[in-house]
Amino acid sequence: MTASRARPLRVGPHALLVEVPGGEEAQALHAELLRRRAAGTLPAVTEIVPAARTVLLDGLADPQALAADIVHWDVPPLTAADGEPVVLPVRYDGADLAEVAALWGVAADEVAAIHSGLEFRVAFCGFAPGFGYLTGLPAHLHVPRRATPRTAVPAGAVGLAGPYTGIYPRSSPGGWQLIGRTDAVLWDAEREPAALLSPGTRVRFEVTP
Repeated sequence: MTASRARPLRVGPHALLVEVPGGEEAQALHAELLRRRAAGTLPAVTEIVPAARTVLLDGLADPQALAADIVHWDVPPLTAADGEPVVLPVRYDGADLAEVAALWGVAADEVAAIHSGLEFRVAFCGFAPGFGYLTGLPAHLHVPRRATPRTAVPAGAVGLAGPYTGIYPRSSPGGWQLIGRTDAVLWDAEREPAALLSPGTRVRFEVTP
């Protein structure tokens, strides 16, 4: 990402919101910020929070100084995340499996093999505690949200929407296309960390009966 593609905006006295053109750039900037913080070359910051096309830095002593500096950074492209992936066993029996298969142009029993054969990365978290927006679907596998959202989606449901895969950590309304379900606990307030998935985490899905 070149300097001209980042747009830093002040948010209050101690925060900076950096806008970038798209999701890959946001993930690359987030990774670069984490690298610089680990190397001790980033000003002290309490929070680094990625989103779809932004990264928020909070707790800065001098946001204006970082804003002036960050536009000169040369952020390298996103590379594979370090560490072993989180593996989530999934029963591919979702209510929208047939619809997704039709959109993909495959038989319903092929969806599991295609989806579980990909590796995903948590781009950012939101919507509900523990809900990660996972990238990794090729463009030809992107699907639209449902025209009419469900009033209740069960906890553990695995869904698709646009470029993302997501797992509902608890029962809630939702409009994603449901392809399966997992028993993995996405959010546990008694666990450290409470969220199973965090930005930058590699994720794989495993077919289970």
